[in-house]
Amino acid sequence: MEEVKLLGAFPSPYAYRVEWALLHKGIKYEYIEEDLKNKSPLLLKCNPVHKKVPVLLHGEKSITESLVILEYIDETWKEKPLLPQDPFERAKARFWAKFAEEKCASVMPFVFCSEGEEHKKAAEEAREVLKILEEELKGKEFFGGVSVGFVDLVLGWIPHWLPVMEGVSGVKLLDADTFPAIYAWAERFLKVPFIKEKLPPSDGMLVYFTNIWRGLLNK
Repeated sequence: MEEVKLLGAFPSPYAYRVEWALLHKGIKYEYIEEDLKNKSPLLLKCNPVHKKVPVLLHGEKSITESLVILEYIDETWKEKPLLPQDPFERAKARFWAKFAEEKCASVMPFVFCSEGEEHKKAAEEAREVLKILEEELKGKEFFGGVSVGFVDLVLGWIPHWLPVMEGVSGVKLLDADTFPAIYAWAERFLKVPFIKEKLPPSDGMLVYFTNIWRGLLNK
């Protein structure tokens, strides 16, 4: 059996989503923590293009980019599929995963590192994105239906990372009254056993994001 290793870095949600997929599938793996300020020769060798985590090592093969890695895991280990088996539903899941990356992961963090008119505009855009996700999630337990799926893992940073970012910046984006479906999903997501098993410590994240916030304010 080929060894599985994962190169990650605290508290990268991109690496965590890969770990969740591995845990969900019951795949044994070795986690290797990277120092992104002093990148290892292994990381530079396995991801020479972007030089980022996560990187999945499966035997002699290296796979980069978290969404690509998730699909590779799902196609390599067939049990407990993350993507739907129906081609149309699978296409929809890929659409929402792409939407999550292009809109949520790019727009929402900018809310916490901007000021004045830029901040106001970013907050409005972020709430519009959340409204779209709210509509998509209505009537469902998870984006994947009745259980965690591909899109849930891609958006999995919202339940645990977003509250820390809100606490550090003092900006509130997600509340139960405005986005009840997303709020309920977030609580449900964090109770899933293999998610609960692998979450970055909130106190460590608080220090991490506080340092980033202070650095941005001092620029």
